[in-house]
Order: sequence, then C-alpha cells, then structure tokens
Amino acid sequence: MANDDSAALAAVGPRLRALRHRRGTTLTQLAELTGISVSTLSRLESGSRKPTLELLLPLARAYQVALDELVDAPATGDPRVRPKPIVRHGITFLPLTRRPGGLQAFKAIFPTDAPTGDRTQQTHEGYEWLYVLSGRLRLLLGDRDLTLDPGEVAEFDTRVPHRILNSGPGAAEALVLFGPQGERLHVRARPANAEQR
Repeated sequence: MANDDSAALAAVGPRLRALRHRRGTTLTQLAELTGISVSTLSRLESGSRKPTLELLLPLARAYQVALDELVDAPATGDPRVRPKPIVRHGITFLPLTRRPGGLQAFKAIFPTDAPTGDRTQQTHEGYEWLYVLSGRLRLLLGDRDLTLDPGEVAEFDTRVPHRILNSGPGAAEALVLFGPQGERLHVRARPANAEQR
C-alpha cells in the first residue's frame, strides 16, 4: 500500500506540469494566481517537492479541477452521484456538476407551496438555460410574463431582471444550466431533412 501511495505522489508533478502546459499558463502566472512561489511550483512539477494539501488546494482552485484529478485518486466503488440539495426561497436545487466554476447544471424542484414572497425580479451576472421537465413554470423576464410547460425551454441573460415561479397546480421540475460569467450553451441541430441543408 505504501508503494502505491509513493507512486501516486511521484506522478503528481508531471501531471501538474502537463495540466499547466495544456492551459498555456506560465509558472509566473500560476504563482500570481495561487500565491505559491515560482520556485515551489517548479519543484512540485519536477518532483523535488512533495505535494501537500496546502499546495494542492490552491492549484485545484486555479485549474478549476477536483483535487482527485490532481492526484489521480482511485475511483471509488460507487459511481453514483449523490448531490447535496441546496434550498433557496423554498426551491430545491440538486447540483449535477462537480467541477467548480464554469457552466453549472442543476435539477430544480419548485414545490406547490414554495414561498413566492414579493415578485421582485433579480439581476446578476451570468446566462441561464431552463428546460421544464414537469409541471408549469412562470418566467418573469423584464416586461415579459411567460408560462413554460413541460418540454419548453427558455434561455436568457441574467442581467435582464427575472424571476421564476411555480404556476401550479402541482410541483414543477426543471433542468437549469447556468454560466456565471455569461457562458452560453452551443446547441447544434440537424435539419429535418437533407434538402433543408
């Protein structure tokens, strides 16, 4: 077991170097981003410095990868994702992505008794894509008031004032994709028949 750990730790340096090269980042840029000195980063990549949690955590954040990816942790026996629910304003969000930063996916559950409170629309940085799985949702978007049924999709810049409510009669579920820096989805569709090309 100790030999397996030694081999895994020895592989961290080359993995860090390869990841940095793929991202096109210099040691200086990485040092500025993480607060780790250039010499320490260089020694980590060459294998002359043992990786520690204090060094790997800021690197995982900088590269926006899971810590497991940096150390090539063995797969756990159970591949199922067990998301931890987040409840905001009575709406339950189940994260479907594990990677921090970038495009995030959630399953959102809007119960019939979710507090609607005031219907003030909110704005924030980002871009959102909303697909209704079941139930009905009401999307207040700027001066528009839309009802979305199962199978309908809406996408919008979240800098536009918006609010999503359950329009009943039962609970509603939706798939939500959110890009915090305004990342958009790239939807590709084939024409219905070849003559439309």
